[in-house]
Amino acid sequence: MSKSDLSTALINAGGGARRKPGPEPVADPKTKANGRAEKHPGRTGTKPITVHYPKPVRDQLKILAVEQDTTLHSLIGESFNMLFAKYGKPEIAPSERTE
Repeated sequence: MSKSDLSTALINAGGGARRKPGPEPVADPKTKANGRAEKHPGRTGTKPITVHYPKPVRDQLKILAVEQDTTLHSLIGESFNMLFAKYGKPEIAPSERTE
């Protein structure tokens, strides 16, 4: 018997108040039977693009988004489209921003 099993058995046998059994864990309705979370429907057909920059770059982007009353997602989509246009590619990045 392991030490944790022994201490649990002693506490339970003595009616100790140190550790009372908690409620049974409730299954998260967003979790599938295999333990994986369901995919967000708005992310269907998309892939993440992750980049690492210094904190001041992120801070400046967030400030710009607030100043322009938009989201980081829209701001970054706009910048992708500007980059695509610069190199003669179709501007395909979605943007939530409405002007």
